[in-house]
Amino acid sequence: MPFDDLPFPSTPFGEAGTAPAVDPSLIAALSAEFAQRAAEHDATASFPFENFDRLAGEGLPALVTPESAGGKGGGLRDALAVVNGIAHGEPSTALVLVLQYVIHNQLWRGPAWPEALRDRIACSAATDGALINILRVEPELGTPHRGGLPATVARKVPGGWRISGTKIYSTGIPALSWLGVWARTDDAEPLVGTWVVPRGAGLAEQGIEVRETWNHIGMRASGSHEVIFHDVFVPDDHAGELRPPAGWAAPDAVATAWMATLFSGVYDGIARAARDWLVGFLHARKPTGLNGSSLATVPRLQEALGGIEALLLTNRILLRSLSAAVDNGAPPSQSDSLLVKYTVTNNAIDAVARALEVTGNPGLSRDNPLERHHRDVLCARVHAPQNDMILTGAGRAALSR
Repeated sequence: MPFDDLPFPSTPFGEAGTAPAVDPSLIAALSAEFAQRAAEHDATASFPFENFDRLAGEGLPALVTPESAGGKGGGLRDALAVVNGIAHGEPSTALVLVLQYVIHNQLWRGPAWPEALRDRIACSAATDGALINILRVEPELGTPHRGGLPATVARKVPGGWRISGTKIYSTGIPALSWLGVWARTDDAEPLVGTWVVPRGAGLAEQGIEVRETWNHIGMRASGSHEVIFHDVFVPDDHAGELRPPAGWAAPDAVATAWMATLFSGVYDGIARAARDWLVGFLHARKPTGLNGSSLATVPRLQEALGGIEALLLTNRILLRSLSAAVDNGAPPSQSDSLLVKYTVTNNAIDAVARALEVTGNPGLSRDNPLERHHRDVLCARVHAPQNDMILTGAGRAALSR
């Protein structure tokens, strides 16, 4: 189905009458709770372990895990609702959830993963709230989306593999129970795939070194540190998706739509938090020049807020429609999904920038959350594929039609 022919869903979860896997009021309550600690985690760059304890207590790490494996059986619309809502309160927490949901969805979409390993990962999410991420980015390689083989090597040994290499931007590493390592074999014609390392009693004892290097301006609570694997043993049955490098170039419309939707949902959630703060500020601020009236009565500021509303409405329509299409079995092309990511994330950045423009010094004060929202939303630009790759791919797709 062409993306421009998709219907606009009547609810955040798709068609009318479709029950969400999670009560929206629970999402709102968790978001409000996490927001109370967000400034402290941002200031100290500390990981929000308590947020993940709360999420585990509600079964949310297993949101998209099938019910047969102990999960909630949610789809992309449910994942979007949770990620978008949690990002409104504390976006680094939401970012870790995005990776959890994308990977858990992928585990059940084909025979590339050993069944026993998949079941263990699913069961641990359902019973213990266990988290997983696949660590891909490397100092020399950068993002794999721009091509090249990983420098991290898996060397075959009796009973398994030995993994050596360095990963950067390893989001969620302080709390991960499963470390997926994107690597290549040491064969003359290597295979590339993921080797899953279960977290033992101590990372150092396993030969895993975590260097706390994450010191960015935004998403400071995400724990995206550098991880070094020193000849780490991985059993034979913990390797998945091994294929020749060329096999990774094949398009996967569903996987792309999940990533585009959920990453975008995080930054849209940040923009909505910025909008909500702006609304409160405009109502509360009553300069003497307005004779007791608030800034909310000023037409110029009403117009500015209206422009932000237009950006967020566009985001809402695009994200709901894309997630509904996937859940209904009709994902759009990779190019269209990535154009949604491009549009939504740029709209989110623009929305927060506009809020800053009309609030001036109060918006830039670290006593208010708007400057934090601005730093966080700028991180939308770094998630692969970046804007230049998205637009180049869309242009090529249009020229080939």
